Amino acid sequence: MVSPFLYFPGERLSLSELTAACLDGLLTPIGEGFMPADAVETAWMRARSLAPLASDRWAVVRVSAAWVHGAIAFEPVRHHLQRASAVRVRPVRAAGVVVHDVRIPPGDVVTIAGIRVTTPERTLVDLARSLDADDLADALRWARAAPDVRDDARAWLARHPRFPYGRRADDVLAGVRTR
Repeated sequence: MVSPFLYFPGERLSLSELTAACLDGLLTPIGEGFMPADAVETAWMRARSLAPLASDRWAVVRVSAAWVHGAIAFEPVRHHLQRASAVRVRPVRAAGVVVHDVRIPPGDVVTIAGIRVTTPERTLVDLARSLDADDLADALRWARAAPDVRDDARAWLARHPRFPYGRRADDVLAGVRTR
């Protein structure tokens, strides 16, 4: 689908033309595409920019979902996708993409701009249970800035007591002090 705000290589312009427009200051890269330099970067734009990666069988998760929701300011270097389809499918093979082939429950996913993205509370839980220091720092920053999302994430953990590393995530989120 051609968007008036997002440009993907090969739709209307080639990659070299899009890159030249970036050099001229007309476009800026976002996700797998480009957007006008003067356009506002919204959750819709961020989600839609990942359309070439996240087909109808995959969901954007973890730090990538946090970026889509606006919890982190800068686009992650590696995007994370998780299987949303009940049927096993061939994983996405692209540079800078990490694929998790465990099915994510449909209740943990919302659709933004036609792209499946984990809910804010599930995304925060995934970041808080991670062993990666950057993910943990992002989780703490988001939990401090959005106490309502933190509370929803803790409620989600209470409803899923056997979730892997859920206790660690709950300990992280319980220790967050808001301003």
